[in-house]
Amino acid sequence: MSSSSTPEGPGSVSGAPNLPAGFTGTFTSRYVDTGELRLHAVTGGEGPPLLLVHGWPQLWYQFRLIMPALARDFCVVAVDQRGIGLSDKPQGGYDTATLANDLVALMDALGHQRFALYGTDVGMPIAYALAADHRDRVDRLVVSEAPIPGISPSPPLFLPPPLNAMLWHLAFNQLPKINEQLVSGREDIFFGAEFDASAGTHKLPADTVRYYIDTVAADADHLRGSFEFYRAIPTTTEQNQQRKTRRLTLPVLAIGGAESTGEAVGNTMMLTADDVQTLVIPGCAHWVAEQAPEELLTALTTFLAPYRDKAAAAPHP
Repeated sequence: MSSSSTPEGPGSVSGAPNLPAGFTGTFTSRYVDTGELRLHAVTGGEGPPLLLVHGWPQLWYQFRLIMPALARDFCVVAVDQRGIGLSDKPQGGYDTATLANDLVALMDALGHQRFALYGTDVGMPIAYALAADHRDRVDRLVVSEAPIPGISPSPPLFLPPPLNAMLWHLAFNQLPKINEQLVSGREDIFFGAEFDASAGTHKLPADTVRYYIDTVAADADHLRGSFEFYRAIPTTTEQNQQRKTRRLTLPVLAIGGAESTGEAVGNTMMLTADDVQTLVIPGCAHWVAEQAPEELLTALTTFLAPYRDKAAAAPHP
């Protein structure tokens, strides 16, 4: 496994708009060849490794507001998942076992044997799978703003209108073809509605939403890749039925936005982990890293402090 070449243009650090001051002095884009596929990762910072796993329909960019502060204490790795952004978009392999294996191979290629992990939205079930399937690799786990298929109670078919607007995509995105046919050429309508419905009171800036939509609308492979996680949910559900028979013992922090999932994230993790801390962020909806970056940073740095301090105290060769 090896790292290769430097990405440029849309989707990369060099092509991303409105980055925090000094971001490009700390972080760089790179392609990493895992042996199975090529992943795009944005890396930078000093300290023990921290892997950030984004949600849908986003990419590494959703963590941009918290990455500079995290880089003061951690070697930050923000990845584009298989099928997303500048990473490869094969036809298969979107169940969480395979997606977790991708990320372990990424960290292997970057030289990180053990790491802390934060996954949000679809990144939450991926992060859970990684912690469950590779128990010797993850020191501490942070998750936010998602259910876990096969573990979380399934929402009912009939929901109040605000919840229906937030959750209807969970079924739609699993369709084999018609979703792509309906959304293609109408990405502004579909993804714009998704960002709006899940933002609650405080909407994301229009140029941020525009960047995400332009990325996913770049070509047919991007659009297909954005749906593939959902199409693999039946396989992931079967895997999680097995995972939940072996409870997680590592420390877990479960975060929900008060205007979104709230306490549901913590309730889900308590079904599968023994050491769970919970946090509900007031005034925040689904887009935690962008709507409440300071609150999220405080939570992350506090929860990850023992991991950081242990690494600092370890003897260095």
